[in-house]
Amino acid sequence: MSTIRLLDCTLRDGGYVNDWKFGFENIRDIVASLVNAGTDIVEVGFLRDLEPDMDQSRWNTVAELKKVLPADRKNTIFSGMALHNFYDIDKLEPWDGTGIDMIRVTFHDYDIEQGLAFCRKAQDKGYKISCNPINIMGYSDAGVLWLCEQVNKLHPFAFSIVDTFGSMQMQDLERIVRLVDNNLAKDIALGLHLHENLAQSFSLAQRFLDMHLVGRDVTVDASLLGMGRTPGNLCIELIADHLNQNFGKHYDIDRMLDAIQEHILPIKEKSPWGYSPAYFLSAKYNLHRNYAEHFLGKGDLSNRDINHLLSRIAPEKKTAFDAAYADELYASYKDNRIDDTADRARLAGLLAGRKVLCLAPGGTLATHRTEVEAFIAREAPVVIAANFVPEGLKADYAFFSSGKRFDKFTSPPCPVLCTSNLEGKADFRLDYNSLAGAFTMGANSLIMLLRLLEQLGVKEAALAGADGYEPGTENYCDPRMKNHTPRGADYNRAMAAAIGGCGLAVTFVTPSHYQKG
Repeated sequence: MSTIRLLDCTLRDGGYVNDWKFGFENIRDIVASLVNAGTDIVEVGFLRDLEPDMDQSRWNTVAELKKVLPADRKNTIFSGMALHNFYDIDKLEPWDGTGIDMIRVTFHDYDIEQGLAFCRKAQDKGYKISCNPINIMGYSDAGVLWLCEQVNKLHPFAFSIVDTFGSMQMQDLERIVRLVDNNLAKDIALGLHLHENLAQSFSLAQRFLDMHLVGRDVTVDASLLGMGRTPGNLCIELIADHLNQNFGKHYDIDRMLDAIQEHILPIKEKSPWGYSPAYFLSAKYNLHRNYAEHFLGKGDLSNRDINHLLSRIAPEKKTAFDAAYADELYASYKDNRIDDTADRARLAGLLAGRKVLCLAPGGTLATHRTEVEAFIAREAPVVIAANFVPEGLKADYAFFSSGKRFDKFTSPPCPVLCTSNLEGKADFRLDYNSLAGAFTMGANSLIMLLRLLEQLGVKEAALAGADGYEPGTENYCDPRMKNHTPRGADYNRAMAAAIGGCGLAVTFVTPSHYQKG
């Protein structure tokens, strides 16, 4: 009868969340909990060419990682993962039964030969080998057949179908599994490694198990609480319970839940993972996840914008992330050039000789409302709101450069200034390219507005609600406007420098971290 094995990759794949810094005692406890839960294979981390650090689950030698393995191994197989170009195979100690038993080797479609050569050397040293080709969804059927031929020559312990970018649909799973099962030697175990981009990892894993591959051992990868870079992995506690109920397994779910409670939940509170629309989109186009992260980090793109940007990535750029290429796409997307001479002339006339108050949506706009109202009553400025329309304060104009803000206001209660990257009705349309590029950490509507004022001949401006970012606070006068892009002191310093370099005399009506830099 074929064997079903459950492999936990928390300490390896989950380490992308916390830079593998679980702490030595925590690593030992997690390994022990998984062994006591009856987990068939426990992956204790990466083999990497790094300085030794016993508090992280990346190991320089097998001798180091032995220290986190329990004295009673029960029936658990221990594994480590290696990328052929990140680890010197010559320093790998021969297998002696006291360390890891298996090495899972990853390789891209462009370095298969090097990856398989690494596998052979590790195999010669006595280790079980699992071949884990990156992004099986990027292979043609012919490519999968050729790969199976090469793997059959090596004859490893296992071969894994790895859905690197989380783009696998049910029909893809069935096609690839049947293709591999019919062409891979029957005594090579078939593994499945899934990601949660499409929120389908559990259903895909169930279907994989229900295929009942005749004469073939199978392995399913998972992690505690699905720990892994956003959006995460298959939850081991869920698939273990499914195996208990439907395949006669006896995994101790309580042990897994205890490990989650003690070790994983505290990590998730600080660095959450889970389904995210941006990573759904990266999976939709079968792209390296860093493209979604890169565009999310810009801070001014809606999910719809990200969808349009990801759809434009060329096939040859999909597998390996290219930051310079992504920035070119971003600039091109934003750079919808127009001739805004007439609108600028009208604005310049309206602002000539007037004081200007720029409103940003920081929390002080509510907490220091009295000071703002007093300034407006005393100075009678032209009030321009940046990327929002304030409640309770009358703005003379609203300036928009972000689609995710502009889309919410189909009928703003004041004239609208809109950059050319946005679609929709506007009273003044301004060339995006002429206002962008003044801020080193991405486009920022307030900096773009200040730059516009300087170009229109305004000499000084006052700011209210330009609070800056402080961890642990809402930062916005309206919580619904919360920006989920991580920011901190570096962002505040960059904003302070950009405000100082805008060419205007700027004063602050409300307190701001941008004053401190």
